[in-house]
Amino acid sequence: MIALALITATGVYAQKGFEDGSRYGQGEDSIEALRAISIYREFVKTENYKDAYEQGWKQVFHDAPLSTAYLYTDGVKIMQSMYNEAKAAKDNEKMAQYSEELFKVYEQRLQYLDKLNARAENKTSEGDVWGQYGHSYLSYNPRVSVSRAYELLSKAVEMTKGKTNYYVLDDLMKVSAQRYQNKKDNTEYRDALLQDYVNCATYIDEFIANCTNEKIKENAIKTKDRIDQHFTNSGAADCETLQSIYGPKIEEQKENLDFLNKIVTLMTIFDCTGSDAYFKAAEYANAIAPSVKTAKSLGKLYYNQRGDLDKAMEYFNQAIELDQDKEDIADIYYIMASYYYSKDKYDSSRSCVQKCLANNPKRGDAYIILALLYAANYQWTSEPALNRCSYFAVIDKLEQAKKVDPSVADRANNLIRQYKEQTPQIEDLFMLGKKAGDTVEIKGWINETVTIR
Repeated sequence: MIALALITATGVYAQKGFEDGSRYGQGEDSIEALRAISIYREFVKTENYKDAYEQGWKQVFHDAPLSTAYLYTDGVKIMQSMYNEAKAAKDNEKMAQYSEELFKVYEQRLQYLDKLNARAENKTSEGDVWGQYGHSYLSYNPRVSVSRAYELLSKAVEMTKGKTNYYVLDDLMKVSAQRYQNKKDNTEYRDALLQDYVNCATYIDEFIANCTNEKIKENAIKTKDRIDQHFTNSGAADCETLQSIYGPKIEEQKENLDFLNKIVTLMTIFDCTGSDAYFKAAEYANAIAPSVKTAKSLGKLYYNQRGDLDKAMEYFNQAIELDQDKEDIADIYYIMASYYYSKDKYDSSRSCVQKCLANNPKRGDAYIILALLYAANYQWTSEPALNRCSYFAVIDKLEQAKKVDPSVADRANNLIRQYKEQTPQIEDLFMLGKKAGDTVEIKGWINETVTIR
């Protein structure tokens, strides 16, 4: 490149790259820029950052800002190294100087990013540069301004979302929480903190899911915990606070799906699903955009939090109508069956069990509910010994539960032991002309045929 520049320099006036927008400048200046790049990069390769700074890098940074993307990645290494040396020497003046120069590296890179990317094989996004800038602003700065740090980091996260580097998400939550703690009476900061948490908690999950580097993924998983800690320690995370913040706003925002979903997500994360704000937000959100998840959640909440069985079933049926997955549908029918059973609505419970097994015949827990229903309705005749034959049907369903689903075996075996004690004595059946191996038609509610054993 130097030789080419020498050949083409004849008759060309000297002019620097920053003056005419060229890569290296013109004439002698282009030769000097190429020479300086060659020299300083050799120092960078040996991690001699001080000489790299003094013998070439600073000159190129000023004279040829479009020369190469390495100018900026090298510049970050150089300035961070020199800042650390000044910090070790407790030289506050030098720390401040190198800190400012480091920030200028990011600002100049952002200024020329489009032109630099046009020549680069691996392009760098603007959001990534803002994120690196924000991280460096916190890490290599003796005079951090929380508001400036928040400005840099929030801009980066807004641009890169689920592709944001994990450490930038950590930085944003730390700064957002600090900003709120400094002024807890500032509702703007509080609302921003809540939204930042929802965003960061979502984006870190996306980052982890898409990360292929195991070491980075391990660090990201640790960061996920820190994000939770930043928010929890901020004091803005309790249910009472969330209710007081969002409760009064829901009615006026009842058609704003993004707002409603934010409340639902936030309150779910902090186990505040029993609050009025959650109920209202979830219902309005489900009315605008019905979903299996929301309808199923509302069904559980109406039963567990308010004891409203009819309303719960209304939402479960809605979830079933929306769902296309048979296993999911089976799960909903199982929940419905268990709720009906707990309220002694045996016919409805059995109907739901049957529908559950029709969608997923391997639901052992559904067979267990059916066994419990049989046990609750064992009487079908005036003869006590024959009534006790119903427990053979109960045991049959428990055996079936173990057969289709080994994971329920322990629970099924415990119940089998209990119900075996309820089966009739052989001598009592003998007086009725029955013996082991004979069949008995259980009539009434159960309506099944069993074998005496």
